[in-house]
Amino acid sequence: MRKTLYIIGLSTVVFSCTSQQNAKKRQYIPKTPSIQQKATAQTPAEKPKPKITSDHGVEFFTTNIADITKNDNTASYGSIVSAKPAGYKVVKDYFPAIAQNFRQRYLILHYTALPDDKSITVLTQQAVSAHYLVNNTGDNQIYQLVDENKRAYHAGVSAWRADKNLNDTSIGIEIVNTGYTTDASGKRIFAPFDDAQIKKVAALVKDIVNRYQIPATNILAHSDIAPTRKQDPGPLFPWKKLYDEYQIGMWYDEAQKQSYYDLATSTDFQLQYNDPTFIFNVQTQLQKFGYALDLSGKWDDATKKTIEAFQYHFRPQNYDGIMDAETFAILQALVLKYPLK
Repeated sequence: MRKTLYIIGLSTVVFSCTSQQNAKKRQYIPKTPSIQQKATAQTPAEKPKPKITSDHGVEFFTTNIADITKNDNTASYGSIVSAKPAGYKVVKDYFPAIAQNFRQRYLILHYTALPDDKSITVLTQQAVSAHYLVNNTGDNQIYQLVDENKRAYHAGVSAWRADKNLNDTSIGIEIVNTGYTTDASGKRIFAPFDDAQIKKVAALVKDIVNRYQIPATNILAHSDIAPTRKQDPGPLFPWKKLYDEYQIGMWYDEAQKQSYYDLATSTDFQLQYNDPTFIFNVQTQLQKFGYALDLSGKWDDATKKTIEAFQYHFRPQNYDGIMDAETFAILQALVLKYPLK
């Protein structure tokens, strides 16, 4: 009996061991699959940014890495101004962000209505200023009076298109010129500009508008942005010469102007002149071009002065403030060429 039980027990042990060995043999060991990676587009490595340069502890960044087509610009035309918070360190590990542009969006031209020496005194010692003063002394010097990064007090109460208070967004250039006198009939007689002085102005304007990408529509007379108050730089300032010879500022296309003129003179222009609908249309066109003007439907004082300012700039042969057929044709040609965006 014991022998029988011994044989049965031994058989059980052998069977159990054999089963475990077979289980080990049958144990599933997953294979590591050979996965082929799909080809993916490689993201180009970010280009290293130009380094900030330092000179005697003052930092500069003079390379544009932003999108110039969006009028963005990361270059600095001066030192980088940074905060210095107590107990903390301002770092420029991620400088500069590409979404930025210049404060300087307008360039405004003035005359001083004073001779050279008095112009310097007034613009440096009184409550008015400009970034630059172009003298009339026959030398090659142009006086800088205010840092381009700072506001100068030259525009005063002002507006153009959607913008107001243009001191905030402009560079002002004063040109030494005695302005105007008034004849017996009350007509303003303006002083001419010297050719050598205009060459200075052209070179200065060209440099500024190229650096800040200032568009032609934003190169303006003081009289454009404050037509009810100002006349400078007046009708003898050579806007067409700057446009033709230096590609500075705005001017109309002669063929387009002639087309509008022919249309105006083919109808009885004078008959509709005092019609409120026509006056409203004239005011609307002046407003569309850029002038800040209320649409009153009347030939009020503000409208007449605005027309006069427009004529100073674009029709200087006659600046009587009357919207004749030629002035209206020029206005329409300019609105077509330089539409509001």
